[in-house]
Amino acid sequence: MPINLDTLTEHDMGDDCPVCRTQDLVDMVLLPAAAAWEQRNGLPHLALALHGAAGLLGALLEEGISREEIERMMSGLLDEIEQQILEDTTMGGPPQGTA
Repeated sequence: MPINLDTLTEHDMGDDCPVCRTQDLVDMVLLPAAAAWEQRNGLPHLALALHGAAGLLGALLEEGISREEIERMMSGLLDEIEQQILEDTTMGGPPQGTA
């Protein structure tokens, strides 16, 4: 089954948006786990994020998705992330939980 990168990157604005659910999982579970693993194993901060992300993107290449298509997708995702960082900074930082 061919992979459609647009389905993996575009929000559907529904309650069960797969993009939002994936972002939440990464933010709440994977990033803290990766940071703890780096610290425990004496690795430089963000080493796992960089090399892990590159390895995961390599899986897309193995699936036959072109580098150009991956770069286009990543450019859009990075634009969205930069916008979110700007909004978080303006509002005093990212949410710190549910009050």
